[in-house]
Amino acid sequence: MAEKIQLLAVNPGSTSTKIAVFIDQEKVFGKDIIHQAEKLDTFKEISDQFEYRRDMITEALEAEGYKLEDFTAFVGRGGGLNACAGGTYEINEQIINHATTNSNHPATLGSIISDSFAKKYGKRSFIVNPPDVDEFEPVARVTGIAEVIRESRIHSLSHKEVGLRAAEQLGKKYEDCNFLIAHIGGGISVAAHKKGLMVDGTDLLTGDCPMAPTRSGFVPPGWIVKMCFSGKYNEKEMSQLLRKNGGLVDHLGTSDVLEVKDRIAKGDKYAKLIYDAMIYQVAKTIGSYAPALCGEVDAVVLTGGISRDENLVAELKKSIGFLGDVIVFPGEFEMEALANGAYRVLTGVETPLVYTGDPIWGGYEAYK
Repeated sequence: MAEKIQLLAVNPGSTSTKIAVFIDQEKVFGKDIIHQAEKLDTFKEISDQFEYRRDMITEALEAEGYKLEDFTAFVGRGGGLNACAGGTYEINEQIINHATTNSNHPATLGSIISDSFAKKYGKRSFIVNPPDVDEFEPVARVTGIAEVIRESRIHSLSHKEVGLRAAEQLGKKYEDCNFLIAHIGGGISVAAHKKGLMVDGTDLLTGDCPMAPTRSGFVPPGWIVKMCFSGKYNEKEMSQLLRKNGGLVDHLGTSDVLEVKDRIAKGDKYAKLIYDAMIYQVAKTIGSYAPALCGEVDAVVLTGGISRDENLVAELKKSIGFLGDVIVFPGEFEMEALANGAYRVLTGVETPLVYTGDPIWGGYEAYK
């Protein structure tokens, strides 16, 4: 019998670090390591948190009887990279250099921590579909302002994982399918998946997306211009309206969907209007990407924490069911996605990609 593959997945977030142990593809242990804000504030840069988070991971594993030297490989969330193709990357020095230099989100520590464990114990380390995945077709990048280029900022780890699962459910390969996929959580991202590539989709950072619990979503640009020059907002405040304090937060003062639904149940008409508007915008965005697939859609796939809301799913099915079957994978599968990506490489199903940092998009010069 072949030796079982034991993997450690590491997913650092803003106030916690998620870890999970997998034996082959079965999750046997998981833990959210909570970090106190006061402690994190003592670090000037996110990259400075490396030793602190690494040591807390080690302590948590030791408390459960796990030894780092017993793991087959390590896999981390990743980030801070130049735009790159989707897939599983074996961590190299270029990944570490970019993750360290561009550490604007704790997820970048996933690759750094995983690499440190691998080097110490002579094992392999990976990242899987990092946030920097960009597979847009050139035509999808163009806007009406020459210096503004559309970029892919999608829940790529989640999208790719449920794309694989949906294809398996249909008895096909992901690379042979066309999907419209929506991750519906604190942020909402939608993408057209054509034969294994996310050829067009939303941008979570710039507001080119549906309204979400914490994000404004698309707002007519003219209004944004007026707000920017009104004197009421500085750059940071405008940015936070787009990414942190917009959507349900701006309208209803909360990002908690359960609270919003409770208010609706108690007769709050404004809460219902805003929540219905969010669902409508999700449906409208999903439909807007059907042309990227020429209408040839194998399925619409819904995932993310808010997709647990059966009423939301039912409303979306009413609106976009004409596009094809709707497959729902409620919840989040980030840890499973990380482990599955590494497992596919370790079992020879998938060849690991090499990160070079070379640009995906060369700009308009190639067309002039």
